[in-house]
Amino acid sequence: MTEPAMTEPAMIEDFDVGADWHVAAPYPFLAGLREHAPVFKSEHLGAYVLTRYADVRAAYGDPRRFSSQGSLTISRSLTRQTRQKLGEHGSFLSSFVANVDPPDHTRLRRSVSRAFTPRAVAAMEQRFRALNEDLLDRVAPRGRADFVSEIGHEPSIKLTARFIGLPEADEAFVQARVKDWFQLFLSPQPPERQLELADGFLTYLDYVDRLVAARAKEPKDDFTSLMTSLIGEELTHREVVELISTILLGGNDTVPNQLGNTVLRLLREGAWPVPPELVANASEECMRIDGASLGSFRYAAEDIALHGVTIPRGALVLLSTDSAGHDGSVFPDPDRFVIDRPNAAEHLVFGYGIHFCVGAALGRLQLRTALEVLGRRLPGLRLAPGQAVAYRRSIVGRGLTSLLVEW
Repeated sequence: MTEPAMTEPAMIEDFDVGADWHVAAPYPFLAGLREHAPVFKSEHLGAYVLTRYADVRAAYGDPRRFSSQGSLTISRSLTRQTRQKLGEHGSFLSSFVANVDPPDHTRLRRSVSRAFTPRAVAAMEQRFRALNEDLLDRVAPRGRADFVSEIGHEPSIKLTARFIGLPEADEAFVQARVKDWFQLFLSPQPPERQLELADGFLTYLDYVDRLVAARAKEPKDDFTSLMTSLIGEELTHREVVELISTILLGGNDTVPNQLGNTVLRLLREGAWPVPPELVANASEECMRIDGASLGSFRYAAEDIALHGVTIPRGALVLLSTDSAGHDGSVFPDPDRFVIDRPNAAEHLVFGYGIHFCVGAALGRLQLRTALEVLGRRLPGLRLAPGQAVAYRRSIVGRGLTSLLVEW
């Protein structure tokens, strides 16, 4: 197993989305920022970066000064030609619940929360457990697999598809298009590739748009039908399309990425299989130390003075939850994995305050359930020798490109 290449923190002067260390091993750099520049102006990101836990948490909890309005539509790397192709969709997510401030946020979150009641989330556990068992029935006899492509994604993709109301035949199409979504908006791409990804993204939006229209005519027992029933009363058609599109992103990408990061961490730490009584806390500690989400962007709604730095009104601000999770003032010995760390769940991977992730309970349930099933079915799981671990390049996400395992 080859560890990610480390770069001397003293040699790193700024974030660099194109560098391997940016996602794989940013912690020495972030530690330096927390100590010496807790409000750091990143020329590379075009944003001010908050790195200390207390500041990140406070910013999440202060939507009046740290505005979410338009914060997810970070597409300044797109070329003019790509923007022209996207047209009105260049500001995709402009009405998504995490991308707006009250009162729109209050209205949108109230609508979405109807589908994420504790009873509804609990009902999905049995289905998700069965999806993992079915997958392992097929894969376990082989004795080896790429965890990322062959184990980690399928159950979450299928659970999300059933929740949204996608036909099973469309799952592969949606997964491919979600990958376009991610790469176009959250990962640096050359101009020619941007145009290709834009085509896939527009095809994806058209698909979701037609799904919403179909449910409006013929409702079923799924999330799309529930949200479609609110069009004209609480929601607009575009808001429903964006809600569905983004939940599909989480189920097809973010949750599986977290599972891959978690399994890699547990195997490297010699902590596999996790005892059932420690699964819940172990999953929280893995989110803290290897979160699939690296942070969230905000806009300064006014001049903000913090640690001797003035963030000017209108400036973009990155709330680095990745750095916050490694803040030693909150998590002692933060770079060490502690499977029973008492406050592991205080990480900020799901955000905080009014923008705390509405799907957090479902994401946690999936992570716990997958670890329970995998630990029982594949107790001898181990990393295949000789592989180089690599992460996708991204502004705000951490996910493995592959992870070869044996058992």
